[in-house]
Amino acid sequence: MKFNNRKETSIIPSIYIIVVAVFITNAFASVELKYDDVPFNYSSLIPNGIALLIGIYIFIVGKTFEFDSDGETINFKSNGVLVSQFMHYREQRTEVPKSKLKDFKVENYFLYKRLHIFIHSRNSRGYRHYKYNITFLTGKKTKSLKMSLAKVMERNKARV
Repeated sequence: MKFNNRKETSIIPSIYIIVVAVFITNAFASVELKYDDVPFNYSSLIPNGIALLIGIYIFIVGKTFEFDSDGETINFKSNGVLVSQFMHYREQRTEVPKSKLKDFKVENYFLYKRLHIFIHSRNSRGYRHYKYNITFLTGKKTKSLKMSLAKVMERNKARV
C-alpha cells in the first residue's frame, strides 16, 4: 500500500501567507494608532497573539507524510511543506524491513496526530523509536495505515 498527504497539505502555504499578512497588518495598525493620547494600544495584542499562535501551529504540523509498504520494506518519509521545493528541511526518513517492525501506536489529540513506530535494533538493546506527524492525513488514510501496519505485525507474530 502506498499513499501520501500532498493533496491535503497543498493549502498550507496559502494559509501561512494569510496568517503572516494578518500579523503584519495588525502590527502596522497598532503602530499607527499609537499616536493618540494613549501610550500603548493593547487591543492589537490579542489578534497578533492569535495570528502568531496559528502561524506557529501551522509551521509545526505542516508536514507531508508518505508511506509505502510494497515489497520487503516499509518506507516512511516526512518533510516540511513551506520551503520543501528548495531545500529538504525537517526531513525524516525511515526504511525498515518488515520483519523488524515490533509495534506501532497512533496518538490522536484534538489538533495533532502522531505515529509512533518501534523497530527491533540489533545494535542497541531494545527498540528504536521513531515519531511521525500525521496531522494532515485523512481519516481514511489513517485507517488504512493502521490496517497495513497491523497486517505486518500479524505476519511477524506468525513467524516467531
